[in-house]
Amino acid sequence: MTAGVVLDRNGLGALVDVLVADGLTVVGPTVRDGAIVLAELRSADELPYGWGVELDAGRYRLVPRADGAVFAHSAGPQSWKSYLHPARERLWSAERTAEGDVSFERHEPEAPAYAFLGVRPCDLRAIAIQDRVLTGGRFADSGYGARRQGALLIAAECTEPGATCFCVSTGGGPAADPGYDLALTEVVDDDGHRFFVRVGSEEGARLLGQVPHRNADMVTEAVARASVDDARDRMGRALPPVDLRALLGASTEAERWDDIAARCLTCGNCTMVCPTCFCTTTEEVTDLTGDHTERWQRWDSCFDLDFSFLHEGPVRPSGRARYRQWLTHKLSTWHDQFGSSGCVGCGRCIAWCPVGIDITEEVAALHAESGTET
Repeated sequence: MTAGVVLDRNGLGALVDVLVADGLTVVGPTVRDGAIVLAELRSADELPYGWGVELDAGRYRLVPRADGAVFAHSAGPQSWKSYLHPARERLWSAERTAEGDVSFERHEPEAPAYAFLGVRPCDLRAIAIQDRVLTGGRFADSGYGARRQGALLIAAECTEPGATCFCVSTGGGPAADPGYDLALTEVVDDDGHRFFVRVGSEEGARLLGQVPHRNADMVTEAVARASVDDARDRMGRALPPVDLRALLGASTEAERWDDIAARCLTCGNCTMVCPTCFCTTTEEVTDLTGDHTERWQRWDSCFDLDFSFLHEGPVRPSGRARYRQWLTHKLSTWHDQFGSSGCVGCGRCIAWCPVGIDITEEVAALHAESGTET
C-alpha cells in the first residue's frame, strides 16, 4: 500500500475515465428529480458538484453550495444495496411443451463489474454487514456474492454530516474503515479543490497508478484529517449511550410502542431505504397460457401485513408489533444472528419517513421509560 496522495479535480475526472475505459460499470452520486441519487456515470461531469442537502425528520432538500464540492452531502434515498441486492431478480423459469413435458432453466445473476464511487463510511459498513448476512452463512445468496465479488469500492469520507446522521453513536464515524480500494477525502480551501487519497488494496493502487496525482503535502493531509475529525463532533443526532441490545430486548411491553404505532403508517419506507435490511419473498409469474412461468425474488418488508402470514393469519397483525419487530431486530436480535448491530447510523430511515419518526428519539424514550441508568 502507498502513502496518501493528492488528486485535483481533473484527476478525479481522469479516475472515472480510467474506470470506464477498463469496462467497469461506474455508479456514483448525481442530481436527479430533486435529490442526489445513485446512477451509472459515464464521466465525472455527472457528479453533483456544488450541491448539498438539508435534512430533518421527514424532510430532504437539495441546496446549492458556493464551493463546488462534490461529496459534501449526506446519504440520499438509495444505498448500494440497490445494486448488490437488487429489488427484483429472476431466479428461474419453466416451459411446458405441447407434449406436456416441463423444462426448467436456472437464471444466473447478472454480475457486471461495478465500481462504486463515493461510498460513504456508513455505507461501507453496511456493505460489510450485508456480506455477513448474505454470504457468511450456510445459505449464501449466489446473486449477491457474484455482484459483490467484482465490486470496486471508492469511499468518500464525510466532512459534512447531516442533521439526521448518527453513525458515531453506532460505533462508526465519518472516517472510512478498511474494506475500500481507494478512500477520498475532499478538501476545498484557498489552495484549491483537491482530494486526499489513501489506497486500501492492490487493485486501488493499480488504478491510482493510471491517474495523474502527486504525493500528499502536509497541509492537504492535515486539513483532510482535521475535517473528518471535526465531522465526528458535528453529528446531527445520537443514540443513547446504553446497551441497546439489552434495552430493546427488555422493552417488548413498553408503552412507547403504542405512541409510535399511533404515528407509523407501516409503509415500509424505512426498510426500503435502509442499507442493511435484506428481507425478500418470492413470487410466481405465469403467462396466460400457463405454459411459461417464472420465479422472481423481490424485496419484502417486516412492515407488510403478509410478511409474517401463517395458515391462520399474520403473526404480527398490529402496527405496534411490526414496528417493534423492525427496531428490535435492527438494534438487538441482529447481534444474535450476525454478531453485530444492523444499524450504521446513516439516518435514511429518519429523513425518508413520511411522518418523521426518529429512531434516535424513540430509543431515548424507551430508555427513559425503562428507568435504567446510562
